[in-house]
Amino acid sequence: MKLCLAAAAAALIVLPAWAQSGKFPDKMMRIVVPFAAGGGVDQTARVLATQLGHQLGVSVIVENKPGASGVLGGRFVQTAPADGYTLLFSAATHVLAREVLSNAPYDPQTDFAPVARVGEAPLMLVIAPTLAPQKLQDLTAAIRKEPEKWSTGIPAAGAPSHLATLLLAQQAKLKLTYVAYKGTQPALVDVAGGHIQMLLDSMISLLPLAKSGKVKPIVITSTARSPLMPEVPTAQESGMPQFSYASWYGVWAPKDTPPERVKLLSAAISQAVGELAKQGALANLGVDPAPLEPEAFRRYISGYVTQSAELLKGAGFRPE
Repeated sequence: MKLCLAAAAAALIVLPAWAQSGKFPDKMMRIVVPFAAGGGVDQTARVLATQLGHQLGVSVIVENKPGASGVLGGRFVQTAPADGYTLLFSAATHVLAREVLSNAPYDPQTDFAPVARVGEAPLMLVIAPTLAPQKLQDLTAAIRKEPEKWSTGIPAAGAPSHLATLLLAQQAKLKLTYVAYKGTQPALVDVAGGHIQMLLDSMISLLPLAKSGKVKPIVITSTARSPLMPEVPTAQESGMPQFSYASWYGVWAPKDTPPERVKLLSAAISQAVGELAKQGALANLGVDPAPLEPEAFRRYISGYVTQSAELLKGAGFRPE
């Protein structure tokens, strides 16, 4: 009996923290995505939910609650019971609600408990297929020569696509006309149809039309080429060594969620990210694993909000 007890104790020590709890979770969990089904955020949330379900031994479902630039889903999670069973999976857009909305219903930094950052994803710059530029240097030269002929889509205020476009214009000294859209797809359709000239957004969202030739890819914003489309160079290779930008994804809980549950969930998510990376599931979505535990994630968010607010202010952006 002593040997059995010792063996059991040793086995418990090597189990991850989330597996040592006999009480949580013991029922279905839900991950709320504040955007429509089918996009990059939704796809990443679904592979994470499946892996978490396997690890935790409970059903983990994804619920899409799109609307109001992601605020509708965010508000749903903010007001949910703070028990760890309802989580928010969103992109960097979530943390800039107060910077881009004049009447944001919450403060993303104080009204949520950061659980874990999950990963990063590069953006891709595409232009209408009938336009002449083939390289970034050709494109920037054409814009400087005739800026009135160049407009770019902004799928959502404060989204990585918006901020990266502002950064590109700042560093390349470009004067662009910004056209607001309600999401990536309508902006992408207008680029393909030549109604606007360019779009800088999540690579995974633009990939199908870029591969089919319906839009022309120019560069990606990561520091290394993507295996999903290795023929597309980085901005650093294309004459802009300082230009890089990434979208990122994270998980949040209602702010009063018990710290021990936040810690447990963070450990489970980090393990899930590692497993998904091994399986190639994240690479298939163009996502690089970049997990951060709660306190490190909180610090990262603070720095990101500060830098993004400065970029928006410098571009003369006013909250809607």
